[in-house]
Amino acid sequence: MEPIKITIFQAYLFWENVEKNLQNLALRLSSLREKTDLILLPEMFNTGFTMNVAKCAENMDGPSMRWLYEMSKKFDCVVAGSLIIEEEDKYYNRFVWMSPNGSFVHYDKRHLFCIAKEDEVFTKGKSRIVLQLKGWKICPMICYDLRFPVWSRNQVDGYDLLVYTASWPDTRSAHWRTLIPARAIENQAFVIGVNRVGYDGNEVYYSGGSMCISPIGDVVYYKPEDEDLYTFTLNPKDLENARTQFPFLKDGDNFSIL
Repeated sequence: MEPIKITIFQAYLFWENVEKNLQNLALRLSSLREKTDLILLPEMFNTGFTMNVAKCAENMDGPSMRWLYEMSKKFDCVVAGSLIIEEEDKYYNRFVWMSPNGSFVHYDKRHLFCIAKEDEVFTKGKSRIVLQLKGWKICPMICYDLRFPVWSRNQVDGYDLLVYTASWPDTRSAHWRTLIPARAIENQAFVIGVNRVGYDGNEVYYSGGSMCISPIGDVVYYKPEDEDLYTFTLNPKDLENARTQFPFLKDGDNFSIL
């Protein structure tokens, strides 16, 4: 494992306006001056959190996928976030991990937010994935997944970094601020939550609060309220020291998820 540089983009999103969002995100990213390994975007970064799949869904070679590739190539790093994908007459809230060479992998959101009737529109994912970057094992998840500790649970040789890309409303920001540190401590991993800011088309307010928490619960990064583009470095020695000092993972329960 090597030190890894990660850029969180806590963005303002324009409601159901793919073209405007992609233009604005690209403009904001153009201010990025330091080399980074990974740029993380919020949930449904190109539309905001919407159930309007008729207007907002794309396929896997649509404009937002091409944009992800362009940004990844431009900054020579992985660019990742979720968007609405239509595939075989089904809709997915899909996290895409785009590499500079144009290759990509994806994770489909497992837990669909029933309060917003996401479960009536989208098809849930069936499996977790673990990705590799600079020797780090990275497990991506999406927003509502944060509330389900079994799905997020780490096991020996599972992952080193857990990432939640989200559109988490201000009304439940206390839950966000509590659950992300809990996931970091219980799973002995770095945990990143990437949220958005501003109002959406349903007058729901998002106050950001994007953060990175260390395996022992220390705050590496936290930003409420404002749009923010911030880069920080995670050091594998901090992860190794936490797991050596507190070897809790080896005492965990073995289980499988059906």
